[in-house]
Amino acid sequence: MDWSLRGCARKGHVTYSPDEPALGERLHVATQAGEAWRCLRCATFVVGEPHGSGPADQAPVVLRGKALKDATILRVLAVERFGRGLLLLILAYGVLYFESARTSIQDTFAKAIPAAKPLARVFNYDLDASPTVERLRHLLDSKQHTLTLVAVALLAYAALQLLEGVGLFLLKRWGEYVAVVGTSAFIPLEVYELTHKITVLKVLALLVNVVAVVYLVSSKRLFGVRGGHAAFVAERESESLLEVEQAAMSVSGKRLP
Repeated sequence: MDWSLRGCARKGHVTYSPDEPALGERLHVATQAGEAWRCLRCATFVVGEPHGSGPADQAPVVLRGKALKDATILRVLAVERFGRGLLLLILAYGVLYFESARTSIQDTFAKAIPAAKPLARVFNYDLDASPTVERLRHLLDSKQHTLTLVAVALLAYAALQLLEGVGLFLLKRWGEYVAVVGTSAFIPLEVYELTHKITVLKVLALLVNVVAVVYLVSSKRLFGVRGGHAAFVAERESESLLEVEQAAMSVSGKRLP
């Protein structure tokens, strides 16, 4: 996939007229339809006035190529974080609702178990020895303080996931740091869960989180990795007008008829 063309298809082309005459001449071409300027993102000539002008080193730095692909991946991760955050909010609401309505639920449960015993005996099922019923009884007998702590923990985790989602979707560096720290903090817990019971869902969740952390730290040069922030900025600035112009010079058919 040509990520630059995909980006221009979604957002439109970005053209720029540099003050440097020699550079401007190579980025500009006259056509029968009028003057055309080379797009900074996809390097395609676009008929019409340039979107901006000025010194070459002040040309807008647009996401193109690998940078545009990275942005798409980050936004996919952001959508996944938004989904997690909303799910956690729903769970927190469920715990709070259960806490407020626990007395009525306990009464209903106490009446339902004896009423269901005749039917359970038909299927040779002992409700008094059922581990599921025992877990439900234990949950209903939980202290109010415990349920409040669970709800607070779920709300805090939901807020963290939503914060990660916002930062990643907006392509903010702080969002990448929050995502790495927040995701890494729960990896030991996910490994601990696997020591008790291995499921496909748990394994996939762990793999997604590990890959996300490695990808963010390596590609975004977080925590000083691969030169840190300075190297990341230098790499991004290399996606400049001059680089686009130099790449365009190597493409055959630079001039439009």
